[in-house]
Amino acid sequence: MIFRSIILFLLIATFLFRGVAVAQLPVEVFGGDKKSTMDFMFFRYFKNKDKSNSKLLFFKRNRASIDYKMTKTTNLPQFGFTEAISFNDKKFKGFAPVAVLSILNKGIYPKIGIQYVKIRQDFTLFGWTVVETLNNPNIDLFILARYTPKLTDELNLYTQFEILNNFPTTEMNNFNFIQRFRLGLKRNAFQIGIGIDLVENGRTNFKNTLNTGGFLRYEF
Repeated sequence: MIFRSIILFLLIATFLFRGVAVAQLPVEVFGGDKKSTMDFMFFRYFKNKDKSNSKLLFFKRNRASIDYKMTKTTNLPQFGFTEAISFNDKKFKGFAPVAVLSILNKGIYPKIGIQYVKIRQDFTLFGWTVVETLNNPNIDLFILARYTPKLTDELNLYTQFEILNNFPTTEMNNFNFIQRFRLGLKRNAFQIGIGIDLVENGRTNFKNTLNTGGFLRYEF
């Protein structure tokens, strides 16, 4: 019942606020030495009738990757879609209840938990701790920190650090740790620079994948 309710709630919200969802859409293309990725990610407050921010914050992320060693049966393309709605009240001081829906190659995962967000002109801190509403659930810890201080009148530094750690509650599942780092320059709607993606997966013996390269980001 909870599973169906979360999915229905997030899908309805996505369509109702579609006009907000497509506004100022940042797109990143990352070319690494092992994989190429494309990433659409943003979070926006829904607007009230007077154009002020409402208490509802919508997070959306669509991500896809292609492995250079891909064959017809191995190293196939990976994708992930994440939709989240949180209720933010000033009394919570940045914390908020959040409902998340993740759609991956391997299945659909509804989640609930606690989110934190702090957005300033040149600084963003966003993250959550959520647990799946399924049997033998996994627990996710997600943190995104972005800092873009001014260097000149037209140029900003662009730095972003992201972690997504997945902790299983049963021995049947592996731990999964992801860290992503971006360092570059920002001019108007463009950002360009170098990046590192590190993925660690396992339980006792971990498999590590390091993907280094360059990124180009644009805010439509």
